[in-house]
Order: sequence, then structure tokens, then C-alpha cells
Amino acid sequence: MSDTLDWNKNVIKEFRENEGKVDGPFEGASLVLLTTVGAKSGEPRTSPLVFVEDDGKYVIAASYAGSDKNPAWFHNISANPKVTLEIGTEKFEATATVVLEDRAERDRLYAKMVSAMPGFAEYEAKTDRVIPIVTLSR
Repeated sequence: MSDTLDWNKNVIKEFRENEGKVDGPFEGASLVLLTTVGAKSGEPRTSPLVFVEDDGKYVIAASYAGSDKNPAWFHNISANPKVTLEIGTEKFEATATVVLEDRAERDRLYAKMVSAMPGFAEYEAKTDRVIPIVTLSR
């Protein structure tokens, strides 16, 4: 767990120092820093995530790299959908909405994630759970 936290901290630092651009596996990808409020702690939690845009909304996947459980940030937005986004040099408030009930819409948006970053297809193949899609609206 601490390896993931350290890795995320380094990505966040690089993102903020380079106007939203990072090297490594996220190089060239559209990256957002999602800050949620911890469901248990009430503390701010920031996660770097790949996103795509769809109809004026930002779209992210709770893939957790294909783990059999959802990432902590997903539990946080389920408890409190008000989030802060950082994209490039811009920072703004948004509302998170889970797209899971409309399976066709979820699948369409997940396919967009796979197009942007093919690794998302591997994540889906690694788990039996349906990976939730979340839209973020200003």
C-alpha cells in the first residue's frame, strides 16, 4: 500500500510542477488530480487519474488497476460527491456522478477510456466486478 501512496505522491508532485504533464506510464495521457473528502477521516485525499471528455464532462474509471475492489476515492465520492479537480494549471470544483445503472452508457464510456489508454481493457479482464465509471461535472 505504501508503494502505491509513494508512487501517487510522486505523480502528483510532477503534475503540479509541470503544468499537468508527467512522464512514465501516464506520459501523453490526459491526467486529472481528483481531490475527494475521506469518507471516514474527513480529510482531503488526492488521486492522479486518467480521464476522457464526453459531452462537457470529465470521465474517470474506478479501475484500481483491475483489483477486485473499488479504489478508496470511489468510496469517498459515494459518501460525498463534491470534489476538486486539477487539470493542467486549472483547479475547480465539480460534482461526481456514478454511471453504473445505465449499463449501455457505462459500457460506452468505458470503451472511450480503453481507446484513450488500452491498459483499461486489461484491468477489466483481470476482475469479475463491473468497473464503475464516474462523470465529473463543473
